[in-house]
This record gives sequence, C-alpha cells and structure tokens, in this order.
Amino acid sequence: MEGASAFMTPCKQDGMKRSSAGSCGTPITIPASPFMQKLGCGTGVNVYLMKRMGKQTHSPWAIKKINSKCAKTRLNVYQKRLSEEAKILKGLQHPNIVGFRAFTTAKDGSKCLAMEYGGEQSLNDLIERRREEGQAAFPAKTIEKVALHVARGLQYLHNEKKLLHGDMKSCNVVIKGDFETIKICDVGVSLHLDENMQVSDPEAHYIGTEPWKPKEALEGGVITDKADIFAYGLTLWEMMTLSVPHLEMLDSEDDEDESFDEDDFDEDAYYERLGSRPPLDTESLGGSYQRMVELFCLCTSEDPLKRPSAAQIVQALENHQQVEDKNNEVIITE
Repeated sequence: MEGASAFMTPCKQDGMKRSSAGSCGTPITIPASPFMQKLGCGTGVNVYLMKRMGKQTHSPWAIKKINSKCAKTRLNVYQKRLSEEAKILKGLQHPNIVGFRAFTTAKDGSKCLAMEYGGEQSLNDLIERRREEGQAAFPAKTIEKVALHVARGLQYLHNEKKLLHGDMKSCNVVIKGDFETIKICDVGVSLHLDENMQVSDPEAHYIGTEPWKPKEALEGGVITDKADIFAYGLTLWEMMTLSVPHLEMLDSEDDEDESFDEDDFDEDAYYERLGSRPPLDTESLGGSYQRMVELFCLCTSEDPLKRPSAAQIVQALENHQQVEDKNNEVIITE
C-alpha cells in the first residue's frame, strides 16, 4: 500500500460487556416530544434527551423518534430504517459506539429508539461553534484523540461485526465534555460486509452524505469497508479546516459578508470535486499536524486499495501513542 508501510494490523480488541437496558421486562415510558429537550434532527427523525428519574437518578437516554411533520409517503421508509437501526444497534457493544437501550412505542404511538446518551453535542456542533468564534483548527492532539477513538469504533464495526457504517461524518460523532468520550452514532444505514470486506447484498444501496461520498459510491463501483475510511479522512479534514468538504462557498478573502448567495456557489465545480481529496493548507497548520495530514491523505486516496483499513489506522495511532508515553516517562524521570 502506497505510503502506508508503517500501518500494521493490530490484535482485535474486546468490546465492553454490558446488559441491554429494558431487557429485564421493566416497563419503559417515553414522554411526549414537548416534554423532552431536543438535541438535534436528521432525515425524517428528531433526537431528544430523556431524563430518567425514580428512586434514584438514572443516566439519561437519547431518544430517536420519527419527525411527526415528515411526509406520510416517507413514513414507512423512516419507520423501517429506525427498526433496522434498533436491530443493528442492539447487537453492538463497544466503548466508541453509542449503546442500545430500548426500542419501544411512545404515548403518541410512534416508534422510539432509546440509546445511550453519548454526549451533549456532536463533533459537527463543536466545529460550527469554533468557526463562528473565529478560531483556528482544533489542536493536533485533540484531532489525534478523535482519530484513534473513531478508528477503534470503525475497526469493531468492520472486523468484528462485518458492518459498513455507511454515513461517516462529524454529525455522526458525539462528544461528551472536553472530549472525555468520543462515540460513533447513527448506524441506521449500515450495510453488511462479506469476508472480502465488500457489501454482501448486491441490491443494497450505499446512502452516505454527498460531500463525504467516495468516488466508488458516486460512480457505481464496488463498495467496501474503505468507503467508511474515505469519509473518516474527510471527518479529520473537517477538524483541521472547520469546513464542509467541497463546499468552499466564497473564495474572495475580501468579502467579509457571512451571508451566502446561491449565485456565488459554483455547482459544476462542486460536483466535479466530489469523491476527490479537498485541498488543505498544511503550512498554516504547522508541523504538529503532520501525522493527521498524512493520515488524511492516505484515507482520501481515490483508489480504495490505497486506503488503510480501520485496523491499520488503530495500530499506527496506538504505536505512536505508546512511543510518546515512553518519551514523556523518560522526561519525567530525568
């Protein structure tokens, strides 16, 4: 693999063992939407924070519900997708993937997926806030931490569960506190992989999100685990640029008007760039970002065979972390 000689396959990591909440038969009551705090929304769904109180305070849950305002013609599609997500999530147990809690019906009759509350905000929320505050890229150490934890989650999905996440991006990474925990969420469009890491069902459709789609997904090619890796690389790029891939709306540095005029958007150029590696100003970033720049470049190769696997990424990042820890021990000892 070009440029990836330092990447080696690591030993598999054991997932955290836990029992699924709600499995003991305890009745679960989901409040009506107005009585819960809205955390976010997606295609056809809303996510709410459900605080659980009883004789003792329980950890909160994130509740995913079908948006009541969605078109009736799409309702069955969203219900089926939510049911499929619940089925998949129930079989996953990993510290870097949001956990399953219950799949039930709310008082209003809508199906609800109750999940572990993975964090107060998505990585995308943090990126947008940082951009609005006029800050620069996230610190290199923070990006490296996100890179390792997300790669561990992808390694588990790909190698242990033979699943392609199918929609990797900053919106689907949830953060608790000051990057205390980092978890992948939204497995509703996951696809099954065969022993060759290819999508096993020839009729299965890769959903993804357009700016993060690899070339093979845009041109009807073979979809493998490397589709997630391309989108993963762009997620790191998001943290370094505070931007959405391929959506450079205004090129003029003199234009300080933050409003966006559709006439300024070059649609042809946008579609031409899809599936390619977006530009990155490495000089402005500085030398501390070198490893993340190199990883981003490897992951966003247009040739899937030249992209590292999630397992290779985990091994490389863990090896680097071990070397740094040893160097820090030496400095402290001296």
